[in-house]
Amino acid sequence: MARERSTKPYLIRAICEWCSDSGLTAYLSVKVDGNTRVPMEHVKNGEIVLNISPDAAHRLTVGDDIIQFAARFSGVSRECSVPITAVQGVFAKENSQGLFFQPEQGSAAPSESEPPPPAPGGKPRLQIVK
Repeated sequence: MARERSTKPYLIRAICEWCSDSGLTAYLSVKVDGNTRVPMEHVKNGEIVLNISPDAAHRLTVGDDIIQFAARFSGVSRECSVPITAVQGVFAKENSQGLFFQPEQGSAAPSESEPPPPAPGGKPRLQIVK
């Protein structure tokens, strides 16, 4: 029996395309875990918000299991890799419209070398990073 495909990567790609067609800036909200490769100095409370618009993210690939791209952080090009399971939402910076996902059960556990990010308290919220 074939593995059931998640709709999440398709929805992420659709919102990215909608942002691009509408002249909006696509942002990705990510819950950082041991399988997430992003500049850790920009992670706040175990989360990071990334600009994945064509102007900011180079060689962006939204695969079925992982999102990969290169982006500049403080003027330095960095390779980023985000598991689809770590994506909390994809939205337009200008109007906050987009999709936000429920936390996934069984998402990858943090590696033993990294402590788990602190559990969020209360209602989840997004913060626009400028």
